[in-house]
Amino acid sequence: MAAITSAMVKELRERTSAGMMDCKKALVESEGDMDKAIEWLREKGLSQAAKKASRIAAEGVVAQYTNDNGSVGVIVEINCETDFVARTDNFLGFCSNVAKHIAAAKPADVDELLAQKFVDDDTKTISDLVSDATVAIGEKISIRRFVRYETTGVVSTYIHLGGSVGVIVEVATDKPENEEVKAFAHDLALQIAAARPEAVRREEVDASKLEKEKEILRIQAINEGKPEKIVDRMVEGRIEKYYKEVCLLDQPFVKDPDKSIKGLMAEIAKAAGASVDVVRFTRYERGEGIEKRQDNFAEEIAAQMKKA
Repeated sequence: MAAITSAMVKELRERTSAGMMDCKKALVESEGDMDKAIEWLREKGLSQAAKKASRIAAEGVVAQYTNDNGSVGVIVEINCETDFVARTDNFLGFCSNVAKHIAAAKPADVDELLAQKFVDDDTKTISDLVSDATVAIGEKISIRRFVRYETTGVVSTYIHLGGSVGVIVEVATDKPENEEVKAFAHDLALQIAAARPEAVRREEVDASKLEKEKEILRIQAINEGKPEKIVDRMVEGRIEKYYKEVCLLDQPFVKDPDKSIKGLMAEIAKAAGASVDVVRFTRYERGEGIEKRQDNFAEEIAAQMKKA
């Protein structure tokens, strides 16, 4: 058997991101054959990833990718177990690779994504990459959701506070190269991150939610002792305020509250000599809807001591 040198361990670690002792053991088990050692680690990695599958991964980031001309954009939420890991270069590099892959490979959903061959290395699927990352990083890693936009107009993405919020927005325009239009799309992404609209325009507001809001406002007005004959008029007035909260085009512009987004859009269209309209947007907030693990530190230490 060939002698296992520190240089061989170092090379294997660089190629796999696995731990040093795991790399050494892989080389011993594979009798110094680098390719077999990589395969051994991958097999071990799948086993370790399976052990971590029951853990709760509620941290992580929303990552993004936009191509050079702004015609294709992606945001993807990828979760891990701790905020510490979410800030590491290994995890962030993995997230960047997944976002880039989604842009190129156009998966329909997460299941299809996981089954696809990685665009930069067709010897691995995205599921393989998740397993490799789980082993290398030491935490459960999961791709939760993504959205991909492609347009003849402009796509803009924005990631807030290290991946806590991610936004993608599509603007239809006949001048996608115009810098003012691009800046408008970017401002929209910032607006969506900050103001949390639920729809682009009034017609897109969920009808059942709108009726529920009207019912609540009507009860409020009656409880305030308003005469029945003016209640409906009051409700309509308050619904106007509701639209300004939930409809992007009706919202005050966060950078200049004296303007609405609709008014700003008209200004940009006139200045650029272009047609400009907001088509759609998606806003992801990291971990929303995931039940976070509540650790009992004393119990965790006790469990570890029993295993020792």
